[in-house]
Amino acid sequence: MHRFKYIGRSLFCEKVKVSDIAAKVGTPLYVYSRNTLLDHYAKIKEAFASVSPLICFSVKSNSNLSVLRALVKAGAGVDIVSGGELYRAKLAGAPPERVVYAGVGKRRDEIMDAIRYGILFFNVESEEELTLVNACAASLGKKVNVAVRINPDVDVSTHDYIKTGKGQTKFGVNFDTAKRIFRSSWKYRNIAIRGVHIHIGSQILNPQPFRRAIKKVLGFLDKNSLLVEYLNIGGGMGVVYSLEKPQTATGFAGKILPLVRKSNLKLILEPGRFIAANSGILVTMVLFRKKNGQKRFIIVDGAMNDLIRPSLYEAYHEILPVTKPRRRASVARYDIVGPVCETGDFLAKNRKMTEPASGDLLAVMGSGAYGYSMSSNYNSRPRAAEVIVDGNKFFVVKKRETYGDLVRGETIR
Repeated sequence: MHRFKYIGRSLFCEKVKVSDIAAKVGTPLYVYSRNTLLDHYAKIKEAFASVSPLICFSVKSNSNLSVLRALVKAGAGVDIVSGGELYRAKLAGAPPERVVYAGVGKRRDEIMDAIRYGILFFNVESEEELTLVNACAASLGKKVNVAVRINPDVDVSTHDYIKTGKGQTKFGVNFDTAKRIFRSSWKYRNIAIRGVHIHIGSQILNPQPFRRAIKKVLGFLDKNSLLVEYLNIGGGMGVVYSLEKPQTATGFAGKILPLVRKSNLKLILEPGRFIAANSGILVTMVLFRKKNGQKRFIIVDGAMNDLIRPSLYEAYHEILPVTKPRRRASVARYDIVGPVCETGDFLAKNRKMTEPASGDLLAVMGSGAYGYSMSSNYNSRPRAAEVIVDGNKFFVVKKRETYGDLVRGETIR
C-alpha cells in the first residue's frame, strides 16, 4: 500500500529515517515516497492495460513539480483545472497530447494558453464555455478537441462536498443540454466534439456508482446515435485512511472494462487520490500537552492551514509516532490540535494514543493528496516544506516559506 514502515523504533520512508529528514528540514513537513507514487500509478496502468488507457494524474491532488515529473516520466498524462496547473504541467514536461483540462470556470486567457500549447481536450462544462472556446480557437486559427462533461445525476457514498455527479452540483451539463450541444455542433466551426466526460466524486469505495454513470452516458450516446472517440470516466477511486475497504485497481477494472470494451471507445482516467494519498505524510512536532477538565489536548506545530481535510471534511488520518517510545507510557484519548486561532483547527479528535513528550514527532498518514495543495497562509503562517524520498536519498522539492514570502507583492501606502 505504501513505503512507510517501522524499522526498529523508527518510522522510515523507503530507506530514510523520517526523523533524520525532520532534523535537517524542520517541521511541519510533507514527505513523499517517489516509489509509492509510481507503484500506485503502475497498478492502474496494469489493471487497464488491455485497453491502453490514457491515465491523467489529477494535478489538484498534489501539484508539486517533482511529483508531476516522476509520473510524467512514467507515462502519465495530467488532468488540470486552471491556468496555473497548466503552467505546472508545462514545467513538469507533460506532453500536450496527454493534457486534459476540466473545470467550470475557465478564463479566456487560460483557454488561449491551453490552445496554444495544443492540449488533447477541454472538458467543457457549459454552453457558454463551449461558445468561448470556439471563439478563442477561431481567433488563433485553430480547431480544438472538446469532450462534453455530462452530469449523470448519480449519487455516491462520500462527503457531500466531494460529490460532483449529482444534478444539483455545479459540474457538467444534464442530458438535455448535452443533446442540444451535440445537435448544434455544426455552429462551432472551430471545435471537434470527440468525447464525453464524467466525474462523479471523490473517495468512492464501490465501483457500482461508476458503472451506473457509465451506463447512463453510453445509453445516452446510443439512444441519440451520437459518435465520439473518447470516454473519460474521471477519477474518484477511494483509498484507505482508517478502516475503509476500497476497491483495488484490479477489482475496479474488472467492473469497468466490460463496459468500455462494449463501447469501443478510447478510455481516459483521471486518478489523483488513489496515486498520491498514501504516498505522503505530514510530519509535525509536539509543542505542548494540555488538559482542560476531562479533555486532553496535544498541541502540535502543524495546523489546519497545513492540512485542512480534517477541519473541512471531518476527514480521518491515522497518526503515528515517528519514533516509538522505549517504555510503556500512559495511554489516553487526545484531540491533536494546531496553533491556529480556530476551534476547527484540529488534525484528529478523541484519538487513543500513547502520550508523547514535547519535541516528539508525529506522522499524519495518508496526506499526499489534498494536503499541501490545499494549504494556505492563514494566521500568516509560512507553508511547510516538501521533501521527496527516492530509495536511500531525500530531496527538498519545495523550500519552507519565509516571512518574506508572506508579504511578497504587498505594498504599504
